Amino acid sequence: MTKDTSIQYLPGVGPKRAQLLESELGIRTLEDLVHLYPFRYIDRSSIVRIADVHPDLAQVQVRATVQKVRLFAKNGAELPADQLKYNMVSRLSAIVADESGEMEMVFFKGVKWMHARLVPGSTFIFFGKPAVFGSRLNMVHPEVDAPDAGTTGVLTGVYPSTEKLKNAGITGKVMLRLMGTALQEILPVVQETLPDYILKEKGLVPLTYALRQIHFPVDQAALAKASYRLKFEELFLLQLSLLKQKYIRSRNAVGFVMNQVGQPFNDCYNALPYQLTGAQKRVIKEIREDMRSGHQMNRLLQGDVGSGKTMVAVLSALIAVGNGYQACIMAPTEVLSQQHYANVSKYLRPTGVKCALLTGTTTAARRREIHAGLLDGSIGILIGTHALIEDTVQFRALGLAIVDEQHRFGVEQRARLWNKGWGGTAPHVLVMTATPIPRTLAMTLYGDLDVSVIDEMPPGRKPITTLCVGEGKRHAMHNFIRDEIAKGRQAFIVYPLIFESEKMDYKNLELGYEEIVKAFPLPQYKVAIVHGQQNAADKAFNMDAFAAGRANILVSTTVIEVGVDVPNASVMVIESAERFGLSQLHQLRGRVGRGAERSYCILMKGTKISKESQKRLDLLCATENGFELAEEDMKMRGPGDLEGTQQSGLPISLNIASLAKDGLILSDARAYAQHILDLDPTLQEQKNAPLLMELQRDKYQSKDYSKIS
Repeated sequence: MTKDTSIQYLPGVGPKRAQLLESELGIRTLEDLVHLYPFRYIDRSSIVRIADVHPDLAQVQVRATVQKVRLFAKNGAELPADQLKYNMVSRLSAIVADESGEMEMVFFKGVKWMHARLVPGSTFIFFGKPAVFGSRLNMVHPEVDAPDAGTTGVLTGVYPSTEKLKNAGITGKVMLRLMGTALQEILPVVQETLPDYILKEKGLVPLTYALRQIHFPVDQAALAKASYRLKFEELFLLQLSLLKQKYIRSRNAVGFVMNQVGQPFNDCYNALPYQLTGAQKRVIKEIREDMRSGHQMNRLLQGDVGSGKTMVAVLSALIAVGNGYQACIMAPTEVLSQQHYANVSKYLRPTGVKCALLTGTTTAARRREIHAGLLDGSIGILIGTHALIEDTVQFRALGLAIVDEQHRFGVEQRARLWNKGWGGTAPHVLVMTATPIPRTLAMTLYGDLDVSVIDEMPPGRKPITTLCVGEGKRHAMHNFIRDEIAKGRQAFIVYPLIFESEKMDYKNLELGYEEIVKAFPLPQYKVAIVHGQQNAADKAFNMDAFAAGRANILVSTTVIEVGVDVPNASVMVIESAERFGLSQLHQLRGRVGRGAERSYCILMKGTKISKESQKRLDLLCATENGFELAEEDMKMRGPGDLEGTQQSGLPISLNIASLAKDGLILSDARAYAQHILDLDPTLQEQKNAPLLMELQRDKYQSKDYSKIS
């Protein structure tokens, strides 16, 4: 057999089980199987005295002698042994003892077999989860092995499984048996994937040793060596692939050379009523270097809510304009586009640079004016939604494309924007996101981009007080909002919207709206409502009423999550806060605290809330640092679920490494990959042949990550 042999030919599998293993775990070949690693290990290296067993222990192993075996009916009555043949028995109880005490072993299944096996006076190794029933210590369905079965002193792997697999008889023991057979077949033909010099320099064990010990470790030290080798290799090859693509792109991608800062930049910069933060200045310098390098810029700009990304975008756009090019800013929603337009227009006043807004609701007459202004170059900066990528929109000289909240756009949509560059050359690209991405995830999702981070808040931004309260405090919350409105402030009230249960969620929103209107009646209070099922005009009308201060309260779903800027709003109430992810809660909280006044975020939680959800809410109350929250969110939920990253997906699926837990290995692997590419950028040297071969495998070719995606 070879590594590509179908799993169905492995003894003990066959066509039916093979089909199930593929549909449930994605295992098609022997190679797939040996790369399914245990997610935890059961330590069966020690025997515990019965006197030392207590129910808080995860799993224990006792060596004990059977004292007495009893059979019971469903109603709890004890039955004689001859009732076994009539299937009257529903439970078997065996009292076992060692020199320190006794406990009960309970079986509801396989009763006949266990009754024949557990003969009083015989000794076994019992392994399972201890519990207490009544006043007696017990184990339900422990594993039962003969004392000489060789199970002690062993770390046993536990593999991912599903109900369907268990029902088909593919239990943990069966998986171990299959794995043992697969390794026997495959280890003699396994080829080392890393060059010898890397194994030596990084102190890594050979691949055959790592595969044997990850599945059947002889001890903790061997397991640690195997685990480190496999994690390092996985992360190293991933980073090598991304960095190699980045090298090829930076060498091939010609970019417009923008040598001067230009007058428009200076006019805007000198008229600013405040100083830029050190982080903003650093990022503008990085962008400036890219734009004058002669290579196309592909930069990701990360910045927490309110850190001043828009200002960086405007100044970058003005560098392009000052060099005779045009710039565009594409945003995911009409509301956000309008807001960008209002802010950018304000910053452009001292410069004389003309700016236009193009969205789905722009009138035909205005569109014609904009199209003409873009073609004759009189419009320097165009702001808009997907409308920017329509074929009718042609620029005279597009030199810079800025994409806000890029994960909301598809790859094709962005590609159409790149094609609008002047003379067929792709424009410089600046991608912005306010969804803080943990460093390890950014290195992987955007490993082939240059990443800039604005990690400093503008001075004068007051901290937002975050409180988590239950249903009993609703009346007090309403009173608090009334007090804030009396001071001339406004409030957001946000309801969750989960797609699977839209009807129920809209019902909750409507009921909530009715309750708010009752608690805040006309004419003293005005309440606006915004949700996804409204048409664009109604949405805009209500949003404008709130932004202009004509409404005191905005009841809404998460459509206001990104970018709505109402400096006068000082209260954000999030209903059923436990139903939101951490990053989303943080985004919503960022809608307040934009003015000079003190602001508050009130998390209303449901009556039944899990420990994990409570932990999330407590964390939000404890810190305002979006990057800290994103790191914690990833540890809790795993990288695939992070708000704003689902669509991106990881470039390859990781079998053993975790972006949440293996940040140090990832940093080391990336630095080492960079070191190797500095010496041999295209991996043409003979010693790097194994690396080149690995990178040519399908999993690294599945997507083109040389463009932003």
